Amino acid sequence: MDPHKRNLLGHMATGASVLLASGAAQATAATADGPRHKVVYQINKADPEYIEHILNSISAMLSKYVDDVQIAIVAFGPGIHLLATQPGRPMPDILRQRVRGLADNYGAELIACGNTMKTIGWGRKDIIAQARIEEVGAAALMEMQERGWAYIAW
Repeated sequence: MDPHKRNLLGHMATGASVLLASGAAQATAATADGPRHKVVYQINKADPEYIEHILNSISAMLSKYVDDVQIAIVAFGPGIHLLATQPGRPMPDILRQRVRGLADNYGAELIACGNTMKTIGWGRKDIIAQARIEEVGAAALMEMQERGWAYIAW
């Protein structure tokens, strides 16, 4: 082989190794400060089929991005029943288990609308321990969007 070609191929191989190493470093740097992707889902209905679709979407996001996605769910209006400690509306236990599992196993943020809770006479004891209460759920959505979260409404 021509020495110039061999030299060029050697430089190309070295360059490719450097690019691959820098790409790995960038991927590591992106996760050092937390996930690059942040997505907040709105749940505002107590319909089990509707909620199952959202939870399936969240599962797909977690499958695709693994540790590079942060998930939040804001529940308000009739959707608040997903975060209830006691069933108030027909809500399959499996959906409640799935949402608790998202918080416990994947660090998903669960946010309950304090305004909705006040309207229906609920207090802290009526919401699962994994959820935090925000004064106004819609305001929490807006503020998360202002901080760069992608907003998914169904």
